[in-house]
Amino acid sequence: MYAVVSTGGKQLKVEKGTIAIVEKLDAAIGEAVTLDVLFVADGDDIVVGSDAAAATVTVEIVEHFKGEKLLIFKFKKRKGYKRTKGHRQNLTKILVTDIATSGGAKKVSAKTAEPKAKVAAKPAKKAEPKAEVAAKPAKKAEPKAKVAKAAAVEVVADQCEALKADGERCTKKAKEGSKYCGVHAKKYDE
Repeated sequence: MYAVVSTGGKQLKVEKGTIAIVEKLDAAIGEAVTLDVLFVADGDDIVVGSDAAAATVTVEIVEHFKGEKLLIFKFKKRKGYKRTKGHRQNLTKILVTDIATSGGAKKVSAKTAEPKAKVAAKPAKKAEPKAEVAAKPAKKAEPKAKVAKAAAVEVVADQCEALKADGERCTKKAKEGSKYCGVHAKKYDE
């Protein structure tokens, strides 16, 4: 049986008899403390969520001490600014004495129907993109119809004859000696 507990803003996997080091807990040496439980597993039985909150993990405080010294070095290049600081984190060594689930807690078996429901949902998602792929060619057919309509538009004198991607005629003035504007002349006049 093991549990995942939360302490000091971190999560920790513990078993009965485990010795662990966590951020400082405000309790005297030898005192028993209960930790917040997130998850409990006992073989195939799993307790999670609000049911796991009903479970308890009791630990005994073994020792308070400071961790290794960490150096904090700040500097700004070419400015002559340098600062060195040290830090030692306060830590607590704990011994897990008991992991207990409440008697009325709902246990979820690893072989329940929930994972099967998730597996069944995945193929349904794969089927939807195929329908979207079929819809895309229909959208490509519409611009071709617009291009045909745009070709019927009258050409105004001194107007560029190039067609834009959406099928509309370019509205810029044609360059002298060409039927295209400065943008399209490079593309079409060669």
